[in-house]
Amino acid sequence: MNPLYPVVAQRALFMCEYCQAPQDGTATPLEIEHIRLTADKGTNDLNNLAIACRSCNQFKHKATVGMDPQTSMQVPLLDPRRDEWDEHFFYEPETFSVVGETPVGRATVARLQMNNPFQNAARRIWRAAGLPF
Repeated sequence: MNPLYPVVAQRALFMCEYCQAPQDGTATPLEIEHIRLTADKGTNDLNNLAIACRSCNQFKHKATVGMDPQTSMQVPLLDPRRDEWDEHFFYEPETFSVVGETPVGRATVARLQMNNPFQNAARRIWRAAGLPF
């Protein structure tokens, strides 16, 4: 395990910094991911590291930009070190969905496929179990 894992995970309150999945509600550990890849001049510095669930990390992959489905414009994805989650997203409890409110939020939801059937089913279970997300 990455020696920085405890610091990065605790800073994020053991929740995915993209979709807010709780560590206690996932079958695999949250993963450290580079917000900007080292191949693209990103660093291993704590300011370039985020904690992500397997789903968000897989769908984000190397991306730093995505298309806002409302405007069809390419915009930056959420940067957990610079952006406040609540400024870009809200949780819709009736549909168990994460909703993007801004171009950054909408592009991030779309690129990371935050509302795929598996994620929404997991949120339903987390809510029933009383887990934070």
